[in-house]
Amino acid sequence: MLLKVCFVLTLLTFAAAIDDPQKQKDKSTKLPPCKACTVLVESFNLGLERTKRGKHAGGDAAWEQEKLRAYKKSEVRFVEIQEQLCTEVKRGQDHCHTLSNDHESLIEDWFTHKQDEEPELHAWLCIKQLSVCCPPETYGPTCQPCTDCNGNGKCKGNGTRKGNGQCLCDNGYAGVNCNDCDEQHYESFRDATKLLCTPCHTACGQGGCNGAGPKSCRKCKDGWRMDTEAGCVDINECLDQQRACKPQQFCVNNEGSFSCLECDRSCDGCDGDGPDMCKKCADGFKLKDGKCQDLSSQQRDSYVNITRLLTYFGMCVATCVIFQSSTHIAYIVGGAVAIYIAASEYWLNSTAQVALKVDNDNDSDAVLDGALEREEL
Repeated sequence: MLLKVCFVLTLLTFAAAIDDPQKQKDKSTKLPPCKACTVLVESFNLGLERTKRGKHAGGDAAWEQEKLRAYKKSEVRFVEIQEQLCTEVKRGQDHCHTLSNDHESLIEDWFTHKQDEEPELHAWLCIKQLSVCCPPETYGPTCQPCTDCNGNGKCKGNGTRKGNGQCLCDNGYAGVNCNDCDEQHYESFRDATKLLCTPCHTACGQGGCNGAGPKSCRKCKDGWRMDTEAGCVDINECLDQQRACKPQQFCVNNEGSFSCLECDRSCDGCDGDGPDMCKKCADGFKLKDGKCQDLSSQQRDSYVNITRLLTYFGMCVATCVIFQSSTHIAYIVGGAVAIYIAASEYWLNSTAQVALKVDNDNDSDAVLDGALEREEL
């Protein structure tokens, strides 16, 4: 029993030693000053929430209320919070523990004496005492006001002692105050308080657009051309370019570009996918029923058929030989041979019909795909 316990403890120790490297990395991450203080405060606030209904255990409750501080500010509650402080933190847990140890006296002072007049621990500890954060919408060493980004961006350094207070605009917005649309977006709505920027059509190139759709493009991207009526329209490189792909490839037009796919192995050049789209059959293949088919496969099938028929003939001859010596045995052998031949032929015919149906279905799918592609074009 003792050996089992030792073995389990060894496994647990080994598992702890090879803990997920990413978790260990996150745990030991050093956070920026303001972020670290914010994480510590959030963890302490969780502790306050977790213990807000607690009371002293045992004794005369009335005496406790008179002689001791209320549980809200008691040392018992503070110790309970400290015991689990930072344990739920995933990234920067070690830094959180270090910060809590370094500033335990400040946190205890707020908990004991400042809660009523300074209800926000973050504002009291991180902004006023440690001076590592700023109030919202301010930045820098002296907590200057941020630039107004009109709700379309974020102030660099907002709420910290870092940054320059300038706007980092959201995608699609531009300008010092993020009150303009960037080159690849157009203004779809604006009033006194709100601006909405919408992406230009995918065909629009440098210069962007002045509205929705390909007609509003100022200039077309590569793979598109400007049409006086429709605006930017897709260029079908497969038609416009004589040699868009290599000889053993076929061209597929995409919106704004094209792709080159490999021909079927039975083809020597092709216009599409499959053995029925060959310009010419490759060596070892012959055109039959509109497809390039493998000659070696056909020859092999012929040999198999001849061999099968010879086998049937040999079995019939053997039955006749047996018939001369024993009529009863010949009937049994003949019946078995007949059943074998019938079953074999039925199975072969069924397999051939299934294969033919699959080929027809594939051909129908190819025709349908081609029709859909032409409709899209």
